[in-house]
Amino acid sequence: MPITPATAANSSSNGTSPAILLELVDEQGNTIGTAEKLSAHQAPGRLHRAFSVFLFDEHGRLLLQRRALTKYHSPGVWSNTCCGHPYPGEAPFAAAARRTYEELGVSPSLLAEAGTVRYNHPDPASGLVEQEYNHLFVGMVQSALRPDPEEVGETAFVTPAELTELHGRATFSAWFMTVLDAARPAVRELTGPSGGW
Repeated sequence: MPITPATAANSSSNGTSPAILLELVDEQGNTIGTAEKLSAHQAPGRLHRAFSVFLFDEHGRLLLQRRALTKYHSPGVWSNTCCGHPYPGEAPFAAAARRTYEELGVSPSLLAEAGTVRYNHPDPASGLVEQEYNHLFVGMVQSALRPDPEEVGETAFVTPAELTELHGRATFSAWFMTVLDAARPAVRELTGPSGGW
């Protein structure tokens, strides 16, 4: 399981940025308003739209990322390929493709919808709450990664067995197993029965 540290291939602005707004949704995923990103994650959390991406290489291995230590939420933990929030009015598919490129420097290929999942996961370390209506996507990665070190600490391509081993000795995001389990039918369709997912 090769683990690759992120390098400074991409850079992000360190300047003051405007507030990031998220779409608040009801239990059916209908937009009901907006909220500033941090306030939406403060306990008890406000239900908002999110996305999670699972990309695989030609060998059927899942691309994981370890979140950068400077992230305000869940820093330094392993998680799925990419996750985030659409801007208000932005289609989740477009947001997933955009954010994957911003974080990892690659554009996913064969990206496909894999359903939605709703969850409420408090993060004991930060006290923040992931109260999300999450759109799931699976796809392939077919070019070299260029991770942004302000977003990504490390990356790793893992088989199901390697994921089990890593999950037993490393800390993962609170939402990781929920989104992976929800995406498994689409993951199995993408990677085939021999993939073991």
